[in-house]
Amino acid sequence: MRKWLLIVLLLVSVSPMAKGQGCAVCTKTAAGLDDKSAKGLNKGILYLALLPLGMMGTLGFIWWKSNRHN
Repeated sequence: MRKWLLIVLLLVSVSPMAKGQGCAVCTKTAAGLDDKSAKGLNKGILYLALLPLGMMGTLGFIWWKSNRHN
């Protein structure tokens, strides 16, 4: 179990470095757009983030539920 936890923590800690450039690209793109298009871009980003965040939340809830002591 500790081995898996270490692997997950390592992957999570490396992940922001690999995806940090995307934010700069989105910011420059949104700066050149009108207000309606920028709001659409923000909604699209939130829409794409919904599935991974939902999966992590579900796995966290299942893990919490199974490790809870009655």
